[in-house]
Amino acid sequence: MTDLSQPAGAAQSQATPDGVAPPLWLLAELTYRCPLHCAFCYNPVDYTDHSRELSTEQWIGVLREARALGAAQLGFSGGEPLVRDDLEVLVGEARKLGFYTNLITSGVGLTDKRLGDLKAAGLDHIQLSFQDSTQELNDFLSSTRTFDLKQRVAASIKRHGFPMVLNCVLHRYNLPHVDKIIDMALAMGAEYLELANTQYYGWAHRNEAQLMPTREQLEEAEAVVERYRRTQGERCKIFFVVPDYFERRPKRCMNGWGAVFLGVAPDGAALPCHAARSLPGLVLPNVKETPLREIWYESDAFNRFRGLAWMKEPCRSCDEKERDLGGCRCQAYLLTGDAANADPVCDKSPSHDAVVSVVNMARRAAAAGEAREQPILFRNDTNSRKLASNASAASVAASGDTGSHGGTGG
Repeated sequence: MTDLSQPAGAAQSQATPDGVAPPLWLLAELTYRCPLHCAFCYNPVDYTDHSRELSTEQWIGVLREARALGAAQLGFSGGEPLVRDDLEVLVGEARKLGFYTNLITSGVGLTDKRLGDLKAAGLDHIQLSFQDSTQELNDFLSSTRTFDLKQRVAASIKRHGFPMVLNCVLHRYNLPHVDKIIDMALAMGAEYLELANTQYYGWAHRNEAQLMPTREQLEEAEAVVERYRRTQGERCKIFFVVPDYFERRPKRCMNGWGAVFLGVAPDGAALPCHAARSLPGLVLPNVKETPLREIWYESDAFNRFRGLAWMKEPCRSCDEKERDLGGCRCQAYLLTGDAANADPVCDKSPSHDAVVSVVNMARRAAAAGEAREQPILFRNDTNSRKLASNASAASVAASGDTGSHGGTGG
């Protein structure tokens, strides 16, 4: 296993401002607080361990440093960014700096007044999430009663003249409703509809057995999407993102580690990808202690998997390595225990069977009509604290085992 607690010397020495492009996209995860409890949330399952949020002044500093680096697109995300009372202030600062801004929201808290204030502050774009086209499933999957509210918010977004993206995360529960989800987006006047099939990190990884669809479900849904694309033309652009587990080659994750994307978590941790906190031993620099320029160009966390030098076999000698850059590091860790391994989605990976077995399990369960007895683990503070406590106990136990077998005394 690769030891992520040790610096990657070769990659570190190559990472200079002359050899690395600046970040283009800054994702400001303003808070982990959220009124929804989605079972597929990408936030870390131990988010309650990272609850101290950057202040308004600290976030303004981050925006200024990121813009000076060259970042041009800014997403305000969370959790639910509307929980922050200073969102309008941050949007206004971003407009002054010249960012193109996007609010990624559940819609909870997006009143007419706040929409007007955000418009006046210079917000460019809003992405509104739905969990399904039906009240019953939307509210079940988020463990809230928000469907009617979201519909009202969608209408308000249009009245205020914002371009709108509707986002719906897909999985076995709502894939059969893709046609109705598209009809809902069309009725709401969405310019874009992002049908993002679940990627199995964070809370979704914990609920994998519950959420994983069958290949037949995916193929049927994709055929529906293609039919709507043909009939609706440019009225609404529909994006359909297939989950990695059903591909033979991995995605070019984040368009390359440390290549385009720079995330900042609520507590100031700088993230090379959304799920980087899941990689044990990877020390994430913090914007409260380190300038953003130094983080991007010099930190081990951002250089660890940048470029190609870090690759092991079979990626190192693969003629497709520059196309997919080895795939997703977090997925490699979750499925093989080593973030430097080839992404097991790739059928050239010696661990590809780990992906095949998950897909086959979903197919067998569906064919047998089996109920998935394991309950859904909803994202909430109680569950987060429990998971964090369990992880801490496991770590202590592992350390104890190491100590008890570590050798004799001096």
